Amino acid sequence: MTQSTLADPARRSAVKRLGAAALGMALSPYVSTARAQEPLFVNTWGGIWDRAAQAHLFDPFTKETGIPIRTVSPVSYSRLAAQAKTGVYDFDVTAISGSELIRAERAGLIEPIDESIVDVASLAPGQRLGSGIGSHVFATLIAYRKDKLKEGPQNWAQFWDVKTYPGSRSLQRYAARVLPLGLMADGVAPAGLYPLDLDRAFAAMDRIKPEIRVWWTQGQQSYQLLRDGEVTAMGIWHGRAVHMAKEGVPIEIVWNQAQIDQAYWVVSKGSPRAKAGWRFIASALRPERLAGFCMDADYSPIDQRVFAHIPEDAARYMPTYPDNYAKTVQQDFAKLTPQLQELNQRFDRWVMR
Repeated sequence: MTQSTLADPARRSAVKRLGAAALGMALSPYVSTARAQEPLFVNTWGGIWDRAAQAHLFDPFTKETGIPIRTVSPVSYSRLAAQAKTGVYDFDVTAISGSELIRAERAGLIEPIDESIVDVASLAPGQRLGSGIGSHVFATLIAYRKDKLKEGPQNWAQFWDVKTYPGSRSLQRYAARVLPLGLMADGVAPAGLYPLDLDRAFAAMDRIKPEIRVWWTQGQQSYQLLRDGEVTAMGIWHGRAVHMAKEGVPIEIVWNQAQIDQAYWVVSKGSPRAKAGWRFIASALRPERLAGFCMDADYSPIDQRVFAHIPEDAARYMPTYPDNYAKTVQQDFAKLTPQLQELNQRFDRWVMR
């Protein structure tokens, strides 16, 4: 379903009117797929993400319940906020970051977990955050061209050291991800990162700024920059780096001090299909389904039990694989969230100077 279809007022009104009757059908554990049911709308990232989710999360859920899934892209916090206030729903379920989850919960934008559907006692440690349930992660890590650097940077302090490790750099234009990297480059231990010392972080960023050829904003852009050799080393999402390595591009992936971002499933506040949404989330957490999704979409599971369903040769490219996970850095969303507005505004002014 396209965004333009969802934007149609008549379509939205019809979706709202269908609510109560169709939801009753959605609560039945098993129904004939021939029986018409109201769709569940899931906010997604599109592209590879959608293809992997369709094969491993959406199709199995529909086969099991008879509830069709329609996707709405891209993921948008602003749309989550708008629909909770208007009661007109573009989507029922979405996966958001930890910082967005905390913001959404404080603003009353998401439903509490339905514990009659989701067995919260069976969740892995750290998998639940407020009203969100952690599913998968990606990591921002160092990758460098081996054809340009025989020995490249193995941590963020070395990434900042362009005398010892010469060559152009690239980082994401995303304050909450790059400022912690600057603090680690300045010698702050991962355990002491949060709340962020913004003055110290920006002082560190001042030192690397002249070496940044591109502040990338999209995953495909970062992939092309490193693949084509336009930069020597960069902070990049692990999935893009893994994809390059598998293609034979001469890069080295550094797991040390890789920064983890977690994705949490949530249900939009007031959704008339909330019960169906929680049923989908419970289904999407099944280890065998999540394993397939992570492998196809280049993510990594939060629940370590999922690795029982992932072959070793695939698992070793994932940031939560035990050997890699021990080297990574976790964001502290509770401490980061109160700083978000200030750090984003300050970063936007800084990067444009």
